[in-house]
Amino acid sequence: MALVAGVDSSTQSCKVVIRELETGTIVRSGRASHPDGTEADPEAWWNALQLAVCDAGGLDDVAAVGIGGQQHGMVCIDVAGNVVRPALLWNDTRSATAASDLVSELGAQTWAQAVGSVPVAAFTVSKLRWLARHEPMAMAKTAAVCLPHDWLTWKLVGGGLQALVTDRGDASGTGYWSPATDEYRLDLLELATDRGDLHLPTVLAPDALAGHTVESGVIPAGLAVSVGTGDNMAAALGLGAVVGDVVMSVGTSGVVSVVSATPTADPSGQVAGFADATGEFLPLVCTLNAGQVLDSVRALLGVTFEAFDELARAPMSADDALTLLPFLAGERTPNRPHARGVLSGISLTNLTPESLARASVESIACGLADGLGAVVECGVDVGRILLVGGGAKLHALGTCVASVVNTPVTVPAPGEYVAEGAAAQAAWALTGGRPEWNEGSRSTITAEAAPDVYARYTALRDQTGPDAWPQ
Repeated sequence: MALVAGVDSSTQSCKVVIRELETGTIVRSGRASHPDGTEADPEAWWNALQLAVCDAGGLDDVAAVGIGGQQHGMVCIDVAGNVVRPALLWNDTRSATAASDLVSELGAQTWAQAVGSVPVAAFTVSKLRWLARHEPMAMAKTAAVCLPHDWLTWKLVGGGLQALVTDRGDASGTGYWSPATDEYRLDLLELATDRGDLHLPTVLAPDALAGHTVESGVIPAGLAVSVGTGDNMAAALGLGAVVGDVVMSVGTSGVVSVVSATPTADPSGQVAGFADATGEFLPLVCTLNAGQVLDSVRALLGVTFEAFDELARAPMSADDALTLLPFLAGERTPNRPHARGVLSGISLTNLTPESLARASVESIACGLADGLGAVVECGVDVGRILLVGGGAKLHALGTCVASVVNTPVTVPAPGEYVAEGAAAQAAWALTGGRPEWNEGSRSTITAEAAPDVYARYTALRDQTGPDAWPQ
């Protein structure tokens, strides 16, 4: 029985899934935690990967492995292959001013046409501008720049800087690679860094091999290694998403992505015009605030996940509802890095655990609805909605999403879809054909339309603009 492995190196942890090559059946899995924070020593990812591999029973019987990793992070490497400084992660907002400066220098329309996206703090190009301005010595030592999944793939296959590779999906989140032309925009990289000599990973096709593993720690030698991809691209691949499918993911962040046959270029900056992991495109909207908001409110209420779900599903009057603007960590979409959350409509009768739980769930549903609306405005045709991530386990959230967007919501069985997609890509690279595995069990949630919920949310969002908080 041939096996393949997929790795999800996310913000919070590393997950490894082992699947049968022929059927896609998951035979075992493992995980290990990552350190908290918005920057990290990449060696922590490597250590967690090895721990997760051990937890999954090792890779000795595996034929191929693929890496799915958190997008955007900036990994700077010197000429000897050493990491120059801790990697800045996607959720590190210190580069917000750098992003704003880059947009001011060229204009949002120019950026959107060049790379499909307008820089925000999350993008690698913004982090590189921050590094050049705030840590010039670190920038001077940097010989190559790559992304978290690129670095882990490189650790697996070994070699010098020339062995660095990436894929269209993850490269499209840097801010200096164009999904429309399949080319790096070195002029934009030089604009950000004042450097014209930085080495970048070679962009390989979705089915390409990055190489074979070198023995290192618990990693055996000789495994085929796929090119890998970003986490959102891997999740779409793991779900078997096809053109028109909407993937709403509620994890640390909230993500709305749609597999599209054509690229997008949104000068408003709301929609990032990414590529996917199959040769298509993946226009995407990402918010900073999703699962962590639900977790914070649940912790405040002091209840279990199941009890929180029950509270949020309790009947209550629409005329006496709380409304939450969930920008607890600043926000990426809309671009308000210094924003704060707002709880509105408090009365003597609605300041209850049920109302607060419901308001938090509705706020996340409305944020996802915002994202879907922005993608549709870019001319993307949408079909079924797939709701995944830790938040998808809340029946209250699925019901709220279905009522706010007035569309049935499909909820796949809980799974590690990033890791599962990375395993599918490993199988593709190993065999030369994209695997056709069973999608697995799925349920559908329908709900009566609730336009009042979205109307209250948008009124609060628009009333509380970016000038409401100190910069």
